Amino acid sequence: MYKTILVPHAGTAAEDEALKHAIYAANDTSKIIILHIVEEIQYPPSFALSSSERNSLLKNIDEANEEIRKDMEKKMEKYTQQCKENGITSDARVMLGDAAEKIVDVVKKEKVDLIVMSKRRKLKGMKKLLSLGSVSRKVVENVTCPVTLIDIENI
Repeated sequence: MYKTILVPHAGTAAEDEALKHAIYAANDTSKIIILHIVEEIQYPPSFALSSSERNSLLKNIDEANEEIRKDMEKKMEKYTQQCKENGITSDARVMLGDAAEKIVDVVKKEKVDLIVMSKRRKLKGMKKLLSLGSVSRKVVENVTCPVTLIDIENI
């Protein structure tokens, strides 16, 4: 039924549950893309620094971002193993940048048929029923494929 399923995964129990749902929705011809987005450490204002100090600072930030990305690639291996154990082909990816933008980009480039992701609710009462987190809201508003949202309050 679904050829390509995207699971944005931040390494939490909510995304573990989303991955379980994706595996359930997949079949032996499906591929699950497990995507982790590292939000980059931003460059601080550096106008008061000398050129060499600024270059050193920026290099250290770039190295830290890359180290975080590589560390997450290693951690993502357990999710691809979980798919493999269930007979599902998977591909784990780690990207740097804005989560919603990267998810939408992958959906378009990979022709994703289904997104399974968790949502975070921070509001109470009636507003809670009508709201989504900023990432899930941006994704839902900018893709044309079905999106299954797993509510983390029930996990």
